[in-house]
Amino acid sequence: MRFSELLSMIPGVRGRTEPDADVVSVVADSRQVTPGSIFVAISGLTRDGHDFIPQALAAGAAAVVGERALAEVSLPAGTPYALVENAAEAFGWLCAALLNFPSRKLTLIGVTGTDGKTTTTNLIYAILRAAGHNAGMISTVNAQIGSRSLDTGLHTTTPPADEIQAYLAEMVADGATHAVVEATSHGLAQHRLAGCDFDVAVVTNITHEHLDYHGTWEAYREAKATLFRGLYPSYRKPDTPKISVLNADDVGSYPYLRQMPADWQVVYGLDGEEADVVAVDIASAPSGLRFTVLSPWGQVPVSSPLVGAFNVSNLLAAATTGLALGIAPEQVAAGLASFNGVPGRMERMDEGQAFTAIVDFAHTPNALLRALETARGLIAPGGRVIVVFGCAGLRDREKRRLMGEVAAAGADITLITAEDPRTEALDAIMAETARALEAAGKVEGRDFYRVPDRGKALLHAVSLARPGDLVMACGKGHEQSMCFGEIEYPWDDREALRRALHGDFLATLPTASL
Repeated sequence: MRFSELLSMIPGVRGRTEPDADVVSVVADSRQVTPGSIFVAISGLTRDGHDFIPQALAAGAAAVVGERALAEVSLPAGTPYALVENAAEAFGWLCAALLNFPSRKLTLIGVTGTDGKTTTTNLIYAILRAAGHNAGMISTVNAQIGSRSLDTGLHTTTPPADEIQAYLAEMVADGATHAVVEATSHGLAQHRLAGCDFDVAVVTNITHEHLDYHGTWEAYREAKATLFRGLYPSYRKPDTPKISVLNADDVGSYPYLRQMPADWQVVYGLDGEEADVVAVDIASAPSGLRFTVLSPWGQVPVSSPLVGAFNVSNLLAAATTGLALGIAPEQVAAGLASFNGVPGRMERMDEGQAFTAIVDFAHTPNALLRALETARGLIAPGGRVIVVFGCAGLRDREKRRLMGEVAAAGADITLITAEDPRTEALDAIMAETARALEAAGKVEGRDFYRVPDRGKALLHAVSLARPGDLVMACGKGHEQSMCFGEIEYPWDDREALRRALHGDFLATLPTASL
């Protein structure tokens, strides 16, 4: 395809030089350039892609896209160059255009929010499959294309734009008609979903998270809102309305997103005054949830193996999405019942111990609060909740205090430990959470402990547990690594908790020798 032809298909092009070229790929990493590549120079947090244009050209780049004026870029004469408003956004659009815009051949559903995104994404996927649709899914855990399941990275975030478009193109080639994409705030703010024409936008909730990156809660909310702002003006597919699915119970998102246009706004919630789709007769048990969905499409009983009252909202969000897409209530209920949960989300570890052991991904104050509330409902009379968690380095610092306050109120015993400290001092991170626990009247050595090594922390938590207690590891979930400095070390909370239940500890982290 010609460079000029691709540029004519995307927004945000401010100008280009006259030379043209045949192009075969789009890359944003100079090390990935092959002859015929378009190199997109993106200005990142630590490095500026414009500084790597010479390396890209030396590797055979046929054209360059950047945000600097031509006079500010050192290019050999005759090199095709396009000036764009935002290079990261242009990268997504170029990747989509080169693959003939795969999202335009799918009914595309985007799911955003602070907590519950991955679960809700999987629930919607399960509903689509139960209804007989050939559907694909891209979550922060994996991509599901036909019968194939592909990992999407070490840490939970939206994959890069080129991978997103490649996944969508594979789904189209596989005959898919629908796709569900989990949209993180980082993914939206960094334009990794540029070139995706969504038809349905779903929100779970918007609470405190990622202020290290976004700066303010308002900026974080606006990043989430990008999915909804782009919905109505996006590419129109035949007989496919633009639908927003909103949570009436969430004060952080509902009033704000309600203002954003869509062909159809469908609202879910536990309060029937504002909601179109509600859950009534809710029954929660250690074996799962039961309730009845009331909606304009009729009512249907729902049974789910998911535990925790917070999952009622996730189930309701997915049900509302399915109903809005025209799926019969009975098929919606069948899809919800078929989904057993995301790995590392309220996942039980049973090694024959006399107490309950759970791994959960709760890594925000709100998610930890909900996880502890659920844990409290799962313990035997007189049982205690023992929670193990940490707070990430180079991330939202205020969360460290808030997590400590939540643990002080909701857990009987807390173990503060590592969770991706990165280049920050782990002791300093733990100290901020410890101060919050002390301020709440908790006593170190009795009510809480600091154990830098996560494997040893889990072993210590298990050693404290009595019959009828519940031990819960929070914050890592399914993730397969932990970052110390700039190195990712192998780590799996599920394996670590299993080992702890057998009296051993997982010793893969640099803190294991402490």
